[in-house]
Amino acid sequence: MSRYPKARFLKSASSPAAFGDDSGYEVAITGRSNSGKSSALNAILRRQDLARTSKMPGRTQAVNLFELEPGKRLADLPGYGHARVPDAVKAAWARLIESYFAGRASLAGVLIVVDSRRGFGERDEAMLGYATARGIPSRVLLSKSDKLGRNEARQVLAAAKASLAGRAGVQLFSATAGEGVDAAQAALDEMLAGHAKVPGDP
Repeated sequence: MSRYPKARFLKSASSPAAFGDDSGYEVAITGRSNSGKSSALNAILRRQDLARTSKMPGRTQAVNLFELEPGKRLADLPGYGHARVPDAVKAAWARLIESYFAGRASLAGVLIVVDSRRGFGERDEAMLGYATARGIPSRVLLSKSDKLGRNEARQVLAAAKASLAGRAGVQLFSATAGEGVDAAQAALDEMLAGHAKVPGDP
C-alpha cells in the first residue's frame, strides 16, 4: 500500500519562477545521477513508477515537483555527477539549485541519496552545505546497501557517521531489499510535518 496514495506529479520546473506553490512543507531529495535516487523515491512512497513520470528531455536541468497530499510536497532535484553534461548545463543546474535552496520558504528537509559503495563525496557535501546554511535537517540514505556484505555495510555506515560528525542523520538503505525504507519514511514524515530537528538543536 502506498504511503501517500494521492501522490501525483505536479510539474518539471526549469526556472525559479516555475517552482509554484511555496506554502506548507516541502522536502528535497537529491543525489548523484547513478545513486539510485529515483528508486529510493519510489520505495519510500511505495509507488513503482512515480519518479519516472517526470522523465523528459532536459530533465537534468529541472526540479521535478510532486504533491504527496495538500500542503506536502517532494522536490526531486537534478542528479549530479554526470561527466558528459556540458559545462553550460552544469552552470544552469548550479544556478537553479542555488535559487531553490535560497528562496524556497517551504523547504523543511533534505534527503541525500548516496551510493553506499562510493561514499559521501564532494557534491554530496555541497548539498549538505546548502541545507546547513538554511538550518534545515538532512538525512543521508546510503543506497544499494544490499550489494554490501554485513560487515562491509557496518563499516560503511560507521565511516559515514564519522564523516558527517552529527551534521545529518544517516542510515543504510536498499530500494531492492527494502532495508531502511521504514526509517526513511519516518524521517520524511517528520520533515513534512515540520517536526524534524536540525542536528545540534535541543
